[in-house]
Amino acid sequence: MHRQQRRANTGLLLLFAQIYQFGLNNIPPVTLATLGLNVYLFLNPVKHLHYVCISVHEGYHRGDWQRLLLSPFHHADDWHLYFNMVSLLWKGTKLEQRLGSVLFALIIAVFSQLIGVVYVLLELILAETMDDPSYRMQCAVGFSGVLFALKVLNNHYYPGGSTSLFGLQVSNKYACWAELAAIHMLSPGTSFIGHLSGILVGLLYTHGPLGTILRTAVSFFTNDRPARQQSYYNSGYARYPEYQFQGNRAPGTYDVYTGGLNEEEQLQQAIRESLNGPGMDFMTWLI
Repeated sequence: MHRQQRRANTGLLLLFAQIYQFGLNNIPPVTLATLGLNVYLFLNPVKHLHYVCISVHEGYHRGDWQRLLLSPFHHADDWHLYFNMVSLLWKGTKLEQRLGSVLFALIIAVFSQLIGVVYVLLELILAETMDDPSYRMQCAVGFSGVLFALKVLNNHYYPGGSTSLFGLQVSNKYACWAELAAIHMLSPGTSFIGHLSGILVGLLYTHGPLGTILRTAVSFFTNDRPARQQSYYNSGYARYPEYQFQGNRAPGTYDVYTGGLNEEEQLQQAIRESLNGPGMDFMTWLI
């Protein structure tokens, strides 16, 4: 019990340190509210994970569609929460600045539910075509499907550049697919279909009708326009390889908060911690 509590405290402390270094005033309201909701439900879950995870069996066959609402905002353990929320901190901030808070809030609301629907549909198709009933039972929790979708949007609105993936430079155009394959190979227990569902929903927004539908819906209620790019300044912010925020102060380092681990080492450590957790047979997390 003491060891599990220590792990939980470590993940939460690292997350709070990242938020402090980034600066609360620098986090747009919808991103901050989404982050706060995930942390709150980690500390005060609505139900045990076995009763909030989404699967074909629980969602489609048993009709427990409440799981669509709950599953994205519950996490298997503190490292699952930590990496998802740090990813949300950076991706959410950039997108909310670009799209505006109203549209971004609608994106989070729709994506979190639609990804679950796509997940159930894909698992059902696999169960039928492969004649394998295990696909009906695979249960998923976590915000990482939404984060894959947000990464698609980030690469759409901020094209060009590359992402460092385990020491290799991958064009941002293909980064989502490379991360999907890499994470699944590194940790086969993660939800490949859940992450794939996030990518597909993101593409439905950038290359399909979903983006037009959501922007049109927002225009009916507000004249909100995408926010202009802003420069943020604070007393010290965490360095994150994916995005560099420029200010008039030298960038800080988060080594002191991560035990000197780089991004790849943090990911591998988080996977080990998660897989060593108590009796979890469904893991859906992403850096």
